[in-house]
Amino acid sequence: MSLPNAVRMSLTRFPSRTGLVLLVMAVILLMTLVISLGAGGADITTMDVLRHLAFRIGISDQGIGDFNGRVLDALRLPRIVRGLVIGASLGLSGAVLQSLFRNPIADPGIIGVSASAALGAVAMIVCGQMILGSYYTAMGPYGVPVAAFGGALLATAVIRKLSRQDGHTDAAMMLLIGVAISSIAWAGVGVFTYMADDVQLRSLTFWQMGALGGNGPADVPALIIMVLGVCYLVTLGQAMNLFLLGEAEARHLGVEVESLKQRATMAVALVVGAAVAVSGIIGFVGLMAPHLMRLVIGPDNRFVLPGSALCGAWLLIGADAIARVIVLPAELPIGLVTGMVGGPFFLVMLLQERRRRRI
Repeated sequence: MSLPNAVRMSLTRFPSRTGLVLLVMAVILLMTLVISLGAGGADITTMDVLRHLAFRIGISDQGIGDFNGRVLDALRLPRIVRGLVIGASLGLSGAVLQSLFRNPIADPGIIGVSASAALGAVAMIVCGQMILGSYYTAMGPYGVPVAAFGGALLATAVIRKLSRQDGHTDAAMMLLIGVAISSIAWAGVGVFTYMADDVQLRSLTFWQMGALGGNGPADVPALIIMVLGVCYLVTLGQAMNLFLLGEAEARHLGVEVESLKQRATMAVALVVGAAVAVSGIIGFVGLMAPHLMRLVIGPDNRFVLPGSALCGAWLLIGADAIARVIVLPAELPIGLVTGMVGGPFFLVMLLQERRRRRI
């Protein structure tokens, strides 16, 4: 089924059904959040988690032990919040890009933003002291996130500039330029990796594997950017539905096509850049979440976009729980978990696409 036909068929679906699916997804996400809070080296049961949360919000007068309470408040709850925001950002960004490029395998890394953010972060890890001098120490935990976000913004500006011709943005050209920039950025990451000493090499290696440990208060600005970006992107559902009919058709139906492409791309770049700045490289969430939601609720972007945000958050929080328990007492980088799940998922999707084309 082609995407335009799928969009037309979405009009026959009952909003009550899709609304119910989104509600169930939200409930599943909350359940996963509670279970994830209890997962890890410290023995904290689900009932203890619920009792602690009830105590913190004032519903109950009885809490849990001081040690377990500190583990939840200082370690697990902050990383769950990061996983919630970052997962929603990546899942929603993937859904927007797949509709924008009309490409089912598009994900947040395809336009080169993730790689450019990684280049900025790696450059700061390896050469920050040399470039900034005494200011490097003053920046403290803000250094790497700021550099990563700066790399993402620079890549976005270059992509916008090179993909515009005669006042129009060519989506296919934007995609190809993103692939080229991604290749250049990863080559730069390789150069800085070659230059790094043993301590720097260990730091940047683990950063590239992805983690939700975060940098404490230094992550707050990036998290705010992601929340604002998610709130904006989730409103583009109807416009994306019309865009899937074709640019000419969407323009005749009142969509400002050029403005939509620019706003959507900029918002995705800001959100993904902020996500990479906080967590490092986490792949496949933006690819899996939109496809899972389309399998459940159909192609209507009015529901796929918020559903992808919920599903992305669920995937990342679940992956984080697995990462904390699979190699106890150590912790597996979360990017490896999403890669182990996302790689086979991507392969199965490609095989299904090949069979569909043969038919």
